Amino acid sequence: MSLPVNLPVSPTGALTTIVIMALVTYLTRAGGVLMMSWVPIGPRMERFINAMSGSVLVAVITPMAVRGDSAARLALAATLGVMLATRRPLPAIGAGVLTAALWRLV
Repeated sequence: MSLPVNLPVSPTGALTTIVIMALVTYLTRAGGVLMMSWVPIGPRMERFINAMSGSVLVAVITPMAVRGDSAARLALAATLGVMLATRRPLPAIGAGVLTAALWRLV
């Protein structure tokens, strides 16, 4: 059961929201590190962890590719093309963001 939370629409309410979100993010990450400290990292676990990052990425991108507009699809194509050409994620992300922004501008 969730409790309704009403924060005021003010700088204080916005700051409170940001602090709460930062705290939840920190606790989630710290909890993951704490839990993984009890798990022995063998070859099988290492393969699982490496595969998880790719599967999370696909889970995030697939709905955008299926239900996204033409700017989103062009951004995905630009990101993929630059990633395949350079094998560097930062230029690929930049190309995707720039492509979506320019397409939406036009």
